[in-house]
Amino acid sequence: MARVKRALNAHKKRRKIFKLAKGYFGARSKKYRIANETVIRALRFAYIGRKLRKRDFRKLWIARINAAARTNGMSYSKFINGLKQSGIEINRKMLSEMAINDAAGFQKLVETAKEKLNA
Repeated sequence: MARVKRALNAHKKRRKIFKLAKGYFGARSKKYRIANETVIRALRFAYIGRKLRKRDFRKLWIARINAAARTNGMSYSKFINGLKQSGIEINRKMLSEMAINDAAGFQKLVETAKEKLNA
């Protein structure tokens, strides 16, 4: 069987890794083995970071909603419960935006939630 040298394919593979490692310090961008390890680690951190970002934004939205609800005399959990009982389905991102930019609209939602909880 003939020997396969892989010259072109190996070069393409290395070039792809070096392109991803561009801007890394020292040997991390110059030597293939070290660059490859660093790129693999960076891609793993990037994957994890995409998941963490979703959690972080949800925490931020909840903190904003809680602060706005408390200024209107209601806790976050009671507010969300009241909205669910009244059949209002707004996600936390939109509630957070309303709390910041549309205080009057948010106050109406709080009043609706209070009425449903007291009834």
